[in-house]
Amino acid sequence: MNIAVLVNLRARRGSEVMEGLVQRFLPRARVALTRSVEEARAWIDQQLRPNPPALLLAGGGDGTITGLLNELRAQGLALPAIGVLPMGTGNAWARVTGAPRPAVALKQLAAYGERLPPLRPFGLVRVDGHVAPFAGTGWDAEMIQDFKNQLAASGPLRGAQAGLRGYLGAMFTRTIPRHLFSSSKAQVSVYNLGAPVLTVDANRAIRPLPHGDTGELLYRGPFGVAGAATTPEWGFGFKAFPFAQAMPHRLSVRVYGAGVMEATRNMFKLWRGEHPMPNMHDFLVERVRMDFDREVPFQIAGDVIGLRRSVEFELAEERVQLVDWHRLSSLVMA
Repeated sequence: MNIAVLVNLRARRGSEVMEGLVQRFLPRARVALTRSVEEARAWIDQQLRPNPPALLLAGGGDGTITGLLNELRAQGLALPAIGVLPMGTGNAWARVTGAPRPAVALKQLAAYGERLPPLRPFGLVRVDGHVAPFAGTGWDAEMIQDFKNQLAASGPLRGAQAGLRGYLGAMFTRTIPRHLFSSSKAQVSVYNLGAPVLTVDANRAIRPLPHGDTGELLYRGPFGVAGAATTPEWGFGFKAFPFAQAMPHRLSVRVYGAGVMEATRNMFKLWRGEHPMPNMHDFLVERVRMDFDREVPFQIAGDVIGLRRSVEFELAEERVQLVDWHRLSSLVMA
């Protein structure tokens, strides 16, 4: 089978050791160790364009995988099957698909033989000219930026501030205090631009949303988080979009209208994706627009890309097939 492997050496667990592991378990695979988008772009153009792989393994976080998908699209290449190797920080897609440690993943692929492993389809959010598994604004985008600022100021303690500990530290020492002393809450207006909207009732049944027709205002008010996803997790096991795959060919859009104190009290319920939650608004949509009363930080797949006053989220035509590591593990262990 034609396999290619890209490893982002700038990812949290990116390592040149991966090249030796790939050569050991998948000796015919092509390997690229990259440190920049430019290096990845050149490798795709020179290596993948002339000889597209059936399976592309991507070592990095959600930002690495998302960047890879968008670069493939930009170069006019069909999306191959993608195997996520967890080397980033949050690793949302890796967790959802059950990806083991990279060495174990490579060993399982080698044991499965010369055929594609089991795959699991995922839709994609199209936003701001990109496709991604999730995107949004609010506390999540602020926390990501606070985390990066905290890392930059950590010096020799940088390693201790990485991962979940670092995110929680940034949230409790930077993001939450900033909102506790804020004099006003950001406001959002959410408009339906697609087919009539569905929602999820208190019993988790999918129902048409009253007054959810094309052009309708779905929500107007304060928000702490507002975003869209096709995958349930943000990373670290945080089920921010528990209904992301509840309805085929729909995005899960959520707006959380509670204040920071209420969110902190309910943090573990939010983390587990409990439903219903007060002030949580769930929409299953094809396309929506969010207008904000001020510029707000915006993130795509965990990377903050700047400030926005208006954003449109749409279900992309493309779908990506990800290696289902849960199923592969059960097959090679059987």
